[in-house]
Amino acid sequence: MSRPLAAFTVLAAFALAACGGGSGQTGEGGSTDQTPHKGGTLTMLSINQEFTDTDPQRVYSGEDTAFFSAYTTRSLTNYKISRDPKVATTLVPDMATDTGTALNGGKDWEFTLRDGMKWEDGSPVTCEDLKYGVSRTFATDTITNGPTYAIQYLDIPTAKDGSSVYKGPYVKGGNDTAAFDKAVVCQGQKITFHLNKAIGDFNYTVTLGFGAVPKSADTGDKYTQHIMSNGPYKIQEYTKGNQMVLVRNENWSPDVDDYRPAYPDRIVVKFGLDQSVIDQRIIADQGADQQAIMRERMLASDFATVFNDPRYAERRSKNFDPYVQYLVIDVTKVPDLKQRQAIAVALNREQLRKIRGGTFIGDLADGVIKPNLALDYAPSGMWDGAFGKKIADTGDPAYAKQLIQESGKPMPTITYSYGQSPDTDKSAASIKSSLEAAGISVKLKPIENGAYYGVIFNADRKTELMANGWGPDWPNASTIIAPLFTPNGGWDVGQLDDKAFNAKVDEALSETDRTKQAEMWKALNKEAMAQAWVIPTLFTNDLRASGSRVKSATGKNGTPYIGGAAGNWPYNDMYVVE
Repeated sequence: MSRPLAAFTVLAAFALAACGGGSGQTGEGGSTDQTPHKGGTLTMLSINQEFTDTDPQRVYSGEDTAFFSAYTTRSLTNYKISRDPKVATTLVPDMATDTGTALNGGKDWEFTLRDGMKWEDGSPVTCEDLKYGVSRTFATDTITNGPTYAIQYLDIPTAKDGSSVYKGPYVKGGNDTAAFDKAVVCQGQKITFHLNKAIGDFNYTVTLGFGAVPKSADTGDKYTQHIMSNGPYKIQEYTKGNQMVLVRNENWSPDVDDYRPAYPDRIVVKFGLDQSVIDQRIIADQGADQQAIMRERMLASDFATVFNDPRYAERRSKNFDPYVQYLVIDVTKVPDLKQRQAIAVALNREQLRKIRGGTFIGDLADGVIKPNLALDYAPSGMWDGAFGKKIADTGDPAYAKQLIQESGKPMPTITYSYGQSPDTDKSAASIKSSLEAAGISVKLKPIENGAYYGVIFNADRKTELMANGWGPDWPNASTIIAPLFTPNGGWDVGQLDDKAFNAKVDEALSETDRTKQAEMWKALNKEAMAQAWVIPTLFTNDLRASGSRVKSATGKNGTPYIGGAAGNWPYNDMYVVE
C-alpha cells in the first residue's frame, strides 16, 4: 500500500481503520480519561491540495484507505483496532456477516452480506453493487492507480497480450462479460469469488479495491469527485485546495454496522497548509486546534521539541510504521544494471536519514520487506557485497564512477520526481548532490503532493528516478513483491516486466505452505535489490501529534496513536472532547 509522499511515506499495506468501540470501555492500552461520546467536529490539517483519490477502487494509500474506510466506504472485511500490531491485523466482519468461507481448497470464497445496509440516498446496498464495484477494477484505462488484486486473482482468461479478456463495465463491444459473470456470482445476499489459484488469505484481499459502487451513480473517472457513501458519514463539501466536510449520513444505521462507532458529528479536512504551520498550530494547542490532528508526519525540525518534552506525552505518537521508503528507477529509461547500481552506490543514505530526523525517523533500509514483517524478512545483503563490494552508508562516489565506466555506455541525465514538502525538498537536494559527486547529472522535479501519484503513473510523465514508499496490504510479502515488481501488480512504477522474475512471483503466490512461501519472498527481495530496481532508504517511524481534546477510545489514557494495520490514525475510534 502506498503512502503519501510528504509523509515518506505509502503504503502496506497494513490496511485499514478501527474496530468499533462502545461506551467508555477500557482499551488494552489503559483506561481512558474521558468517556467516548458522540458530538463535535474533528479537524484534520493537511499539506495536500486534495486526497489522492476517494474512489473505492482507486484509494490505495494507507492513510486514505483508513480514513475513508472509517467514514464513508465499507468493505466485506476489515481490521480490528488495537495498539498491538499483532491484534491490529486481525480480520473482523464489515459488510459481510463473517470473515468469509474458503471452498475448493481456497480457490473459491463465499461471503454473505448483511441485510439492511443503505446508500446515502436511502437505496439498498446490494450484492450487485458489490459485484459492479469489483468490475470497475478491470477498466484499467479509466480506473487507475488502485489495487488490482481482482485482475490478478479472479478466474478470468487473459488475451494474447496478457491483459484480461474482460475490460470492465464501460466497454460494450468485444468484451467478455460472461467471463466476469462466471468469476463473480451473486445469489441473493451471497457473493462468490472464483479464483485462478488457491489464495488462502483472500479474505484479506477484499479489504482493498473490492468496495461496492451503485451502477446508477457511477461516472467513471469522475466518480472520485463525489462518491456515494454507505458508511456513517457522507461528503457535504469537497473543494480542492480548501476543504472536505463530512456530515452524518442519515441513512446509515448502527443496527447493521457494529464496526463504526461514528463519534464526531462532523469531520473537516483542511487542505493546502504548510507543514510548519500545521506543526506549530498543533503544538500551540489553542482554540479549535485542540480538536485537530495532523495528517502527515511532522517536520524533522520539530521532532526534538515534541518527543523530548514530557508536556506532550499525552498528545504525541511515535511508531515503527509498516512502510519502507525507497527510490524507484524506471528501467525503460535506465535499462543498464551497472548504471542502476551506480545510482544506488552514489547515494548518501545516512545524510537522507539525518535530514528526515536522524534516529527519530528510523533505520537505514536494505530491501522492501521490513523487519516487522518477521516471517518474510531476511537481510538482503544489498549494501554488504551485492554490488561487488561493501557500500558505506554515506555512499561511494568513486565506486559509482567505476560502475558507470564498466557499463560502457554514457550515463543518462537523471530527473528525480518527488512529492514536495520542506523535508523532501532537502532530501532532493541531498540526492542531487550525492549523484553529481559521482558524475551523474541530475534534474529535480518537485510535484504537488496530492497530485504526485497521478503524475508518476502517467507513462508520458515518468522520470528516471522517483520517490516512493510501500507497506504490505496485509501481513504477507505477497502484497509487497508482486505489486512492486510485476506488471499486473498495480504499483509497478518502474515499468518492470522481467519474465523470469514474474514466473517466480507466480510460483510464490501459489505456494500454500506459508513457511516455504516466506523463504521465496526473501529470495525474491534479495534478487530485486541486487538488480537495483529500487533503492531502499529508510525503515521509518511515523511521528505525529494531536490536539489535547482529541481522544481515542482504546488509546493509552485516551491518547490517539499511529498504529493499526496501515500505520495510521485510529479514525474509527477517535472522538473529541467539547
